Amino acid sequence: MKKIILSVVFLTVCWATSQAQTFNLGIKAGVNLAKINADFAKEENRLGYQVGAWARVGGASFYVQPEAYIGSKGNKFISITQTDGNEVSAEGKVKFTTLTVPVLFGTKFGANNLNFRLMAGPAISFVLDENSSFSSAYQQATDFNDYKNQAFAIQAGAGVDVGAISVDLRYEAGLTNISNSDRYSQKQNVFQLSLGLKVL
Repeated sequence: MKKIILSVVFLTVCWATSQAQTFNLGIKAGVNLAKINADFAKEENRLGYQVGAWARVGGASFYVQPEAYIGSKGNKFISITQTDGNEVSAEGKVKFTTLTVPVLFGTKFGANNLNFRLMAGPAISFVLDENSSFSSAYQQATDFNDYKNQAFAIQAGAGVDVGAISVDLRYEAGLTNISNSDRYSQKQNVFQLSLGLKVL
C-alpha cells in the first residue's frame, strides 16, 4: 500500500511539473503542537518547532507543494494504576527531532497578491534524534521498548498568501504505529502553524 501511495504521488508531481504555469520556492518556520495518542495513559500536548523549505508548482487553481522541514515532536504520558489498594503514578516523556517530507495537493482562489488555499496530502517523517525518559513503574506497566525511525501520516489544512508571505494552518494525522511495543499502539498527531516566505 505504501509503495502504491508513493508511486501515485510521484506520478502526480511529474504531471503537475510538466503542466506547470507557475513555480515558486520558499522557506518556512513555525510551531508544532504534538500529541501521541495511546490507550494506556493520559497524554499531554508538547510544543515544538519546524523550519524548512517548500516548492509549489501548478496552474491557475491547482498546485502540488512538496516540502522538507526539520521539526520537533513529542509527548508526555501520565499513567495511574492501582497496586494493593494504593494508587501508583508513573510518567514518561519522549521527544523526537524529525525530517518530515509532505507532498500536498491543493487548490487556490483569489488574486495574485492575495489568495486563499486548501491542501491535503501524504507525509513521511524520519526520526533524526530521540530523547526518552520513563520511570521504572511506567516501563514495567507498558512493556515499552522504543520507537520506529519512520512514520506515515496525512496532512490537511488551509493557508493564505499575501504577496510573498504565506501562512499555513494544518493538522497531521498519524497513520502508522510508531511504537515497537507489541502491546500498545501509538500514533503521532500534530497541529502546525507556519509562516513562509517566497524567495522565487
